[in-house]
Amino acid sequence: MALRALIVIHRWVGVVLCILFALWYASGIGMMYWGMPSVTARDRLMRAPAIDPARVRLSPREAVERSGEDRPPAQVRLTTFDGRPAYYVGNQVVYADSGELQGPASAELRDRAAAAWTGHPAKDANIAAVTEPDQWIVGSALRNLRPLWKYTWPNGKELYIGESGEVLQYTTSSSRLAAYISAVPHWLYFTPLRKHQPFWIRFATYSAVVGTAGAILGLVIGVWLYSPAKRYRFAGEPSRIPYRGWKHWHTMLGLVFGLATITWTFSGALAFLPFPAPPGGQARARTGTGPGQAGVRTGPGPGQAGVRTGPAPRRGANAGLAAALRGRVSLDDFEQLHPREVLSRFANLPIREVAMTSFDGQPLYSLGLADGSSRLISLDGQVADGFDHSRIVDIVKKSAPNPQAVETRVIDRYDVHYLDRTRQRPLPVILALMNDAEHTRYYIDPKTATVVGTASDRNFWRRWLYNGLHSLNFPWLYEYRPLWDIVVITFMLGGMVLSLTSLTLAWRAIGRTIRRLLRDARAVRQPAATENPA
Repeated sequence: MALRALIVIHRWVGVVLCILFALWYASGIGMMYWGMPSVTARDRLMRAPAIDPARVRLSPREAVERSGEDRPPAQVRLTTFDGRPAYYVGNQVVYADSGELQGPASAELRDRAAAAWTGHPAKDANIAAVTEPDQWIVGSALRNLRPLWKYTWPNGKELYIGESGEVLQYTTSSSRLAAYISAVPHWLYFTPLRKHQPFWIRFATYSAVVGTAGAILGLVIGVWLYSPAKRYRFAGEPSRIPYRGWKHWHTMLGLVFGLATITWTFSGALAFLPFPAPPGGQARARTGTGPGQAGVRTGPGPGQAGVRTGPAPRRGANAGLAAALRGRVSLDDFEQLHPREVLSRFANLPIREVAMTSFDGQPLYSLGLADGSSRLISLDGQVADGFDHSRIVDIVKKSAPNPQAVETRVIDRYDVHYLDRTRQRPLPVILALMNDAEHTRYYIDPKTATVVGTASDRNFWRRWLYNGLHSLNFPWLYEYRPLWDIVVITFMLGGMVLSLTSLTLAWRAIGRTIRRLLRDARAVRQPAATENPA
């Protein structure tokens, strides 16, 4: 009786969720290589024109004065806007050639920005105001940003521009296709569902929770029924499984991939759960954008950190260490070397951005190059190719509550908390173990003196139960490609075929149910007809 009840529950969970599971598994393979299209800092640098030194007249301090900002900005950077050198000061754009403030962008300015980004005339594009979230902005903060204008060209390029005149989202036919076979189905980023965020979160989470329970029941049933002694008989032949056809294959696949299905679905259900936040109650800053998010760049770029001109921000230990590494400087300190002189001295470099940063109170310029890389320049005009490790370690210890407990070492390989299968995160790095109650650790890039990674007991469960089980990003596997690809794709294909067998069985179960209901309905009508002859 108990076994029969478990089978019925498992069957109808499969009927309801088999399509969703097949979609998750198939798109999981796509997620290994693609995601939602977005505009990154690297994209902006690659498309930005070179800065003309001769047109840069204002210094950073003068730009801030012209901006009218009441508080010192967290970061100031010089780049180009509408073909002119301009400072980004907080949310303000100050032209470096005249000191003029850029207000809301005109239609002509937006057209020029769109043409410059894509290389196609704006007159060839269909231009429409975005009044409702669509597929390519629904998964990011842009869904609540108005007004937006969408430019669509016949070759499939699409561009979203905000009131500021800045490009906020860019897609092509290929990037949209990649998203449709990866992030869109995997994260259920279907606009009618995704635009209702609370409902979307509940739907995705509860579906995964129910699916996990159904997978557990299926594995229990499979183990319960499995007979190593082959006590079942079909056509006179012994069998370990009491089924034939699709049920046989579904049971066998469940026994092989059942545990992987449970762990993968369970870890997916944890994606939206409220894990403990890092110190200070704030979420730990992430590297890059989150799931499907096209981030709007408002902070420092590669190798940059905001110039610390006020009290150290109270945003947790990570921000505190970052501020300590930067030290205390002001924009007046950069008057010694004008950005115009930096651009002239390094005219051989494809400089697309100049930002103000520092290390241990030493002002530095960070040059963002067209390939997305950066160079640090001291005020004496020399390239700062890394910093003394002992100085970095000394700063880390001074910023720690218990300096004597701090341990540091240099690592030249990724470890369990600092890893990247694309191998783009910097190595070697300085690993600082704080040995505090939360076992906090920091990863510091000695070339830029920036914190590039952090971990503690606060994100222990997310690291292992979510990232570990869902992506299989264990160092002993993650670092070895294509072994990792082969293992994960094998699991995804196994789960997908398991889901497809469930889909076939679900179709049959629904068909049987419908036929039984029709028979019952006819049986009810026939006696009525007999009692009331025409």
